[in-house]
Parts: sequence; C-alpha cells; structure tokens
Amino acid sequence: MGIDEIMRILPHRYPFLLVEGVIDIQEKKIIAYKNVSINEPHFKGHFPDYPIMPGVLIIEGLAQTAGILLMKDIKEGSIPLFLGIDKARFKKEVRPGDKLIYEVEILQEKMGMYKVNGIAKVEDKLVASAELMVGIKRG
Repeated sequence: MGIDEIMRILPHRYPFLLVEGVIDIQEKKIIAYKNVSINEPHFKGHFPDYPIMPGVLIIEGLAQTAGILLMKDIKEGSIPLFLGIDKARFKKEVRPGDKLIYEVEILQEKMGMYKVNGIAKVEDKLVASAELMVGIKRG
C-alpha cells in the first residue's frame, strides 16, 4: 500500500502524516514504514546538533499504523482516534536517514475500542514499544 491509499484512509497530512507505506497487512496485524528525513520540521528544535526523532512521534506513527489497520474496511467519513497509551518504552535513537518500521497487532477488541501492541524497529533493532488504545469515530 502506497502513500495515496494511506491518505485516503487517514486524515493526517504533512507534517503530521508519519506513515509512508505498508509492507504487509493482514486481518489483525500490519507492518508499515516511514523514511526519516533531516528535512522534517521537528529536527530544527529537537537537538539540532544531534537530531533525534521525538519518541512521541514514534508512538504517533504506531497509532497511525493501527488506524490504517482498523480503517481499511471502514466507510469514508470515519476517522481513527488515539485513546490511550500504556507500557511505552524507548530503547534506541531514531535519526535522519533511518527507515522506521512499525509493527502493530490487535490484542483485544471491546465495544469498538481496540487494544494493540506496537513495536518500532530500525534495521531489525527494537527502538520503541507500547500498548495503545484506539477507536473509530464513525462518519
């Protein structure tokens, strides 16, 4: 899945669209990616002499990836909502030039809310992990 289809699913746009492509998507699991570029606006202020992608944006990328998974079969006009976060951990820096891989799997669904496990990797090394709560606002 490329950026055009992602933009049909998610309402996010530059500079806040943090998923550029989908590598694999199944019923309860998705693998997506973002190419991290020095041209992104947060690097101007997030350690300009040693740019590091803010952890909160890595988690947001995981939430957007979950949104793609949940929204793939939902009618237009609905939007994914990031409802909560637990057990977030950051293990390694993400820097310009990295290809950030997001892996998200649905753990549980209850009354239209979903608990998902998300991990982010660079070169097969874990950089972040979290459990997220996501939902869908029906249009």
